[in-house]
Amino acid sequence: MKRLEAALAETATAVNQMLDNLLPAVTSAERRVVDAMRYSVMGGGKRIRPFLVRHSAKLFDVADAHALRVAAAIEMLHCYSLVHDDLPAMDDADLRRGRPSVHRQFDEATAILAGDGLLTMAFEVLAHPDTHANPLVRSELVLALARAGGGAGMVGGQMIDLEAENAQLDLPAITRLQALKTGAIFEFSCIAGPILGQAPAEAHAALRDYARALGLAFQIADDLLDIESSEAVTGKPVGRDQVAGKATFVSLLGVEGARKRAQDLAEHAADRLAQFSNRADLLCDMAQFVVDRRS
Repeated sequence: MKRLEAALAETATAVNQMLDNLLPAVTSAERRVVDAMRYSVMGGGKRIRPFLVRHSAKLFDVADAHALRVAAAIEMLHCYSLVHDDLPAMDDADLRRGRPSVHRQFDEATAILAGDGLLTMAFEVLAHPDTHANPLVRSELVLALARAGGGAGMVGGQMIDLEAENAQLDLPAITRLQALKTGAIFEFSCIAGPILGQAPAEAHAALRDYARALGLAFQIADDLLDIESSEAVTGKPVGRDQVAGKATFVSLLGVEGARKRAQDLAEHAADRLAQFSNRADLLCDMAQFVVDRRS
């Protein structure tokens, strides 16, 4: 996994530079909200979603400058979701990535505005001509991200998750919840490459299937970490789902059953990339990484 860790670190450095360029610090009257936006997006993280964008794009020889703009956009949208998830009205979390969450570092109103700003800026970046010369490609990216982040994707999944505290969800329901809440953004990150590369339909299908399996494996690993890890290791609160009595993959499958399901999904994800041969080795490694990670 050393090769993957090096590639993740290299992508993190590149996307951090892009984020810094796209969202520079300001001294004008709106400084506080910009500072909060920067606090969120520049606060670390593994940058897995940007990595997926960048390395799916490499399969189709997309210019790295274009891929990095899309990678920055998905990280903006991801960070907006974290800012809002941490709010008292949602998960009420005081810690994110080992630091105070945005509403604790600033205040609730600023956190809401910062999330809104990151969400809208993600679409601004995708729609800009610098992201791709072809306006149809830019439109397809905007449409795909809107679908992934909206009511039929991440937002819808979050709503189901909030209601799960008062419902007994079975395995198909939990699988659908996580496919929306987590998987839809993974899916966008992986199909961004073939969209940018104007690749054939079979390439889109393979990367979409890879992403769906990867997203579920990632969430199962998260559920395992929630009961097996600690706040000091993960950089965020743990054990909250168990305390709330919410159904998870672990509560329904057991620890070993959940671990086996995650491993099966990781192997299926890698199998779907066979058509790309060794060009997809890092993406295959990522499938195993999300299962084995400790934070």
